[in-house]
Amino acid sequence: MSITIRSADPDHSIAHFVQSFWMLENASDKDIPSTVLPDGIVDLILLRSGTEPFQTVLRGVDTQPSHVVLTPKVKMFAVGFKLLAIEYLLKIPVSGLLNEGEIYTDELWQFGSNDLDDFELFCRKASEKIRSVVTGGIDERKKKLFELLYASNGSLSVKEISEKVYWSARQINRYFNQQFGIPLKSYCNILRFRASFDHISQGKLFPEQNFFDQAHFIKEVKKLSGALPKELKQNKNGRFLQFTALAKK
Repeated sequence: MSITIRSADPDHSIAHFVQSFWMLENASDKDIPSTVLPDGIVDLILLRSGTEPFQTVLRGVDTQPSHVVLTPKVKMFAVGFKLLAIEYLLKIPVSGLLNEGEIYTDELWQFGSNDLDDFELFCRKASEKIRSVVTGGIDERKKKLFELLYASNGSLSVKEISEKVYWSARQINRYFNQQFGIPLKSYCNILRFRASFDHISQGKLFPEQNFFDQAHFIKEVKKLSGALPKELKQNKNGRFLQFTALAKK
């Protein structure tokens, strides 16, 4: 693959808020068409290329594949936020950024073009910034809600989650729609697909998550990726990118 991808896990102190740090670089002189797949993460992305100046972009939750062209010399460093970070760290809803990104300016981060020179230093700087902001307590219902979601890879039903966190399904869905722009069930489907993409990349073309049957598995995979499981497995020219899954390789 002509693309360089690296990742780093957060330390325990910020693990409730950060899924991973990742970087992507196209060091070649050619455009590289790619398809970025949904992974349930909100990304804060530092970006520069041979044709565009440095910018910081906040991208909301993706519910569909995003077809992009990685331009020559493009380089990105990113913080992949879990959803709990939206309320307690960024403190702004991302419901208006569904499948979209926007230029993001916030004096907290103070990132610049030089922060794209060293990935490890970027991870340390971002971690320090996050720790400096996280001071108050987290609502225990929300904390348990997201722990259940990530631990189960979205395989629990809305009813099961509601009963386990003692929070009505209606209230949970209102919270999800207001903060993230999607209902809980849709987010569970994305997490389940994220785990499935990891399995498919390993050659497992049958459902290992909570799907009804093989037909349901194929339908859900195609809905969120635009491709059949066998196409994802082949992943010709490294076209399909899902940073959460690729980070494990």
